Parts: sequence; C-alpha cells; structure tokens
Amino acid sequence: MSKAPLMPMATAVWLVENTTLTFKQIANFCKLHEVEIQGIADGEVAKGIVGYNPIISGQLSREEIELSSNDENRPLNIINEEIKISNEESKVKKYVPLSKRQDKPDSALWLIKYHSLLKDSQIAKLVGITKNSVVSIRNKSYWNYNNLNAKDPVAMGLFSQKNLSDAISKAERRIQKEKKEKEKSNLLNKTSN
Repeated sequence: MSKAPLMPMATAVWLVENTTLTFKQIANFCKLHEVEIQGIADGEVAKGIVGYNPIISGQLSREEIELSSNDENRPLNIINEEIKISNEESKVKKYVPLSKRQDKPDSALWLIKYHSLLKDSQIAKLVGITKNSVVSIRNKSYWNYNNLNAKDPVAMGLFSQKNLSDAISKAERRIQKEKKEKEKSNLLNKTSN
C-alpha cells in the first residue's frame, strides 16, 4: 500500500487547481474520498486551505503528473515515500551557563600549560573561545591574565575526555608529519650541496 503525501488536503487543493487529473486519481493519490475532491472543485470543501505543491516538496514530478493526465486509468505514484533518518549525531552547540563562561580562559590556560603541543586554534575550538584570546593568554597579554587560575576543563565539564584525547592525538600526528617533512627537506638540502 502506498503512502499518502504530506498535507493530503492541501495537496489535493493544489492538484485540483493546477492539473487536469481526474477526481479519482487525485483521491487515490491523496488517500481521500472522491466526493471530497468533488467538493474541493466545487468550493464547498477545504475553504481557506492553501494548495501545497507536491512537486516542490519532491513527492511528485511534472512528468508523473503529465503521464497520469494523459491516461485517466494510470494512478499517480509518490516519489519520496521514505524520509532518510541518519544515525549520525549532529553537532549541536551546547549551552554554557554564565557561571561556567568565566572558566573558559582558565581552561585555556590549563591546556596551554599541560598540553603545549595543541595549536591555539585547537584550544579555542575545545574551550569555545576565540583564537585571539588563546594567543593573548599564551603571550600573557590577556586583559585579566593576573586573575586566571589554570583549571582542568574536563573536570569542569566544558568538554569530554574523548574530545581532549582526539585533539591531542591529532596534534601528535601533525607534529610527526612536520618532523618527517623537516627530515626530508634536510636530507634534500644535504644531497643538493
């Protein structure tokens, strides 16, 4: 059994107003009674309902409507019956309460002290502050630097241990890559001399 389109009554209104399909074809497609479609055409049913275009929503194609318009015995077939649901977690910015926002610079200082291999951009992304703030904390030119206390951001709940581990392993891979490239360029310089 095929499924009904989104907003069947509004779709029926649009099909009655914009196509030459028979009432039976529209009724079967929208899972409505043929008498309801007759009522829509006569202006007695669905007063005030704005037609919903099933072509724009991807439920029908113009070709499908034309094929059925040319053959009154041919039913309309819905295109997108299923909505794809992804299992992947979408990244949603987590709300950080005001009380924890003041801990962000403290967390950045902690990361700079204990995980110096992380890039400023990585620290900024993890903690949720600007890269300029991280640079100024690193350079000790942050406006409130004297009042900062290094605090573990994982313990404070700003992000998970997994996020920190992922960032550290990414930084280690970057350092290894840079080291190999440096060795390669040194080797090339020696052979060219």
